[in-house]
Amino acid sequence: MLNSERALDFIRDGDVVGLGTGRAAFSFIRALGERVRAGLQIQGVPTSCASTELAEQLGIPLTTLDEVEALDICVDGADEVDPRLNLIKGYGGALLREKIVATAAKRLVILVGTEKLVARLGARGILPVEVVPFALGFCRRQIAALGCRPEPRQAGDQLYVTDNGNHILDCKIAPLPDAAAFERALRSIPGVVGTGLFLGMAHEVLVQDGDEVVVKQRS
Repeated sequence: MLNSERALDFIRDGDVVGLGTGRAAFSFIRALGERVRAGLQIQGVPTSCASTELAEQLGIPLTTLDEVEALDICVDGADEVDPRLNLIKGYGGALLREKIVATAAKRLVILVGTEKLVARLGARGILPVEVVPFALGFCRRQIAALGCRPEPRQAGDQLYVTDNGNHILDCKIAPLPDAAAFERALRSIPGVVGTGLFLGMAHEVLVQDGDEVVVKQRS
């Protein structure tokens, strides 16, 4: 993907880089691996077991949040981007670790295609919410009371299990008139450990439109 190559322009020798999860992030990791083999000195902090495995295959040196105080940059994808660069993430199931790594980074760069741009968050109709297994039924009822339809994510015949050992409720939503208020309401429910709302976090969004990459910056 062209925006994966463009994202490499943001990486500097010696950086600690957050490595996202999903199709766009994996494309970036592959491009980063080529630069590492060419001599770029960086360390990566993966957001999932899948991104860890890919980075190891490509020879990207890895570290952890226990070993570094902060990340210089995190590069990831998104499932929705609104005009203010607020995001919905989590269709790939790594939303909690992605939010932790993004928060630890000084800069968050998001890679998307034009199909991910929306006028208002919730336009694609799904908001992932990660919950602890003990509270799955309780959280499902509490979230439903907020006016959406939470459905446990499945993996075949079993409940989907995140890398953290939790479950995901895919909440069927309409476009959100106040995403920040909805985030606060969700996070107030005991058992909810993360939501797919990434509000005010992205610094740049690289939008690939055919053979062109448009860079959107948060004002």
